[in-house]
Amino acid sequence: MTANPEPLVRCVGVARTFGTGRAAVVAVFGVNCVVRAAEQIALVGPSGSGKSSLLHLMAALDAPTSGTISWPALGAKADLRPGPVGVVFQGPSLLAPLDVAQNVALPLLLQGVDADLADVSARASLARLELSELAEKLPEELSGGQAQRVAVARVLASSPRLILADEPTGQLDHAAGAHVIDVLLTAATETGAALIVSTHDPAVAERMATRWEMTNGRLLGTEREGATCSA
Repeated sequence: MTANPEPLVRCVGVARTFGTGRAAVVAVFGVNCVVRAAEQIALVGPSGSGKSSLLHLMAALDAPTSGTISWPALGAKADLRPGPVGVVFQGPSLLAPLDVAQNVALPLLLQGVDADLADVSARASLARLELSELAEKLPEELSGGQAQRVAVARVLASSPRLILADEPTGQLDHAAGAHVIDVLLTAATETGAALIVSTHDPAVAERMATRWEMTNGRLLGTEREGATCSA
């Protein structure tokens, strides 16, 4: 990896407003940031500060009201998912008709991976999170914490270059949450992926190399290992 690799994602003056007139809510305001390969960033701040909105913008799940977002090292917006960008959502995200292994394999199948190879990769990812015994269960048979860990396995199975995890430990007890962070950090380190984790948990934030804080839609950064941002 070069000393200053091409950005995976770059935000320039990014803002996102929901609603209009007096009902308008500014979720993200004037954010400038760059994320490069191998960076590990904790995104912290109170509920409603804009963390989820910023992650959705970075994942191209939403579009900014103003400003620009680009993915210089990842390619065109249409090619980001499934593939280079993996998202662990805060809420339920598994497809009800599919069992756990099928849910985890689905992004690989959408990328054109052979069905047998996709199944092998999915089961290996489940094993990594100690979820092999759940492979044939349906989402309705899982606890909230189990479903969240399966969602993490689904993201990691595709080996994305940018991992965006929105409160991935919010539904987990301390031990399970610590294990999920272990797996995310190990996967990111092994592949050189960038990892951004939004969290309310100081213990999780402390494990990331860099800490970004959001307040009222504005992004502030504490630089420890090179990731840069500004409001």
